[in-house]
Amino acid sequence: MPPSERPARWGLRLLRTRWLVRAPVLLYRGGLGFVFGSRLLMLEHVGRVSGRRRYVVLETVDHPDTATFVVVSGFGTRAQWYRNVLAHPQVRVTSGLRRRVRATAVPLDEHEVAATLDRYAAGHPRAWRRLRGLLEAALDAPVERLPMVRLTLQPGHPGRPPDPGTGR
Repeated sequence: MPPSERPARWGLRLLRTRWLVRAPVLLYRGGLGFVFGSRLLMLEHVGRVSGRRRYVVLETVDHPDTATFVVVSGFGTRAQWYRNVLAHPQVRVTSGLRRRVRATAVPLDEHEVAATLDRYAAGHPRAWRRLRGLLEAALDAPVERLPMVRLTLQPGHPGRPPDPGTGR
């Protein structure tokens, strides 16, 4: 394996280490998610099959305004969280000092994905150089095909995510 491919393979191995990937969820659920600032967020969603609450910590790739976050599915359309939010777009977001705010998840189209990637690469050039290879290795496809989701926060009080059957 050429030395240039080693960081991507190593990073991919880390991303597939379940306990390591799940550790930030414990911090967020313990009320310590603010230590990550607004660069990461915890997404609370409903399992499409089980109907149970699920949690994942994701990097925010765009934050165009105070009520909007854009996240990317680094493992493409096969990521469980991505499949869940397509089935049940009513979610909760925890980021910074905001905890469990209701939001609606909407997938971005290919033009919105391209514009978001351009803004991310311009704003975070070093991170993008490292991340691009890692994501392409994970997807085995160009990053331009990455599925992204816009999370639009809704005003209201925190609580349980809506029940998928009743919407309450």
